[in-house]
Amino acid sequence: MEQKSQVEYFGRTLVEQGEIYPDIVALDADVSASTKTSYFQDRFPDRFIEVGISEQDLIGISAGLALSGKRPVPAAFTNFIVGRGWEQIYNSVARQNLNVLIVGTHSGLSPAADGESHQCIGDIALMRVLPNMKVVVPADASATAAATKSLLRSSGPSYLRLVRGSVPVVYPDEYEIKIGKAEVIQEGSDVSIIAAGHMVSISINAANILKEKGFAAKVIDMHTIKPLDIEALTRAAKETGAVVTVEEHSVIGGLGGAVSEFLSETNPVPVKKIGMQDRFGQSSRSYQALLEEYGLTSEAVVKAAESVVKKR
Repeated sequence: MEQKSQVEYFGRTLVEQGEIYPDIVALDADVSASTKTSYFQDRFPDRFIEVGISEQDLIGISAGLALSGKRPVPAAFTNFIVGRGWEQIYNSVARQNLNVLIVGTHSGLSPAADGESHQCIGDIALMRVLPNMKVVVPADASATAAATKSLLRSSGPSYLRLVRGSVPVVYPDEYEIKIGKAEVIQEGSDVSIIAAGHMVSISINAANILKEKGFAAKVIDMHTIKPLDIEALTRAAKETGAVVTVEEHSVIGGLGGAVSEFLSETNPVPVKKIGMQDRFGQSSRSYQALLEEYGLTSEAVVKAAESVVKKR
């Protein structure tokens, strides 16, 4: 499958939006070459702030800019912008409901070569617990560009989660995303596979394998973890009676947690969560090897779907 870089599309789109909105200010924590905010720096040097390796300051300065009427876009590696900056995100951004688009790149297991200290498996849980915060995990490069545009036009704080490197193409270049509205990629009546981020392409492949085995799988791209599309989730539960969630994140507190929390109170159905099973990442492995090590594969999704269908 053709692959494209989410971070590359984010960087290009940020520049495009900077041409439209003169109040956009990009900020980085000494990794602009990796997050691609360097493109914005090259085009708009007077609207770019390099704070250095200081993620708490990155968020604090962004809050001040938002209070001054600007549209700040702070970007850094996920494990540090969320991990180190969370208290500032909590108090300075979310609590004040400020217009700040926080971009975490190199999420999940994607910074494989950098080791487990850089791999981030709990950021969705940390961000979706915050009142006012929107949490978006796009499936591919085109969805990243669309989400960047949409979030910049929205009000209030938001978090955009991206992976390092290239991921399979799911959507055409001019795809438009609707924040809070899931994308039904494929209809099915036996099981609903609900995925986010890079796991969407893996889930599509799993659905094709299931079709060969006689199962009709519904595939949903739940790109917005918060606010969750409860209408799409309700329909999926009623139509198929079985759900598999797939995410490159801990099964505690992420997409699977959000889906389970809602369905347990409204439409209880069997749910199987594919993700990091309460484990840290590990060093010195390739990205693909890590995905296989932790069961984030199409084959694992197929097995989960077969098992959950039996529990209907």
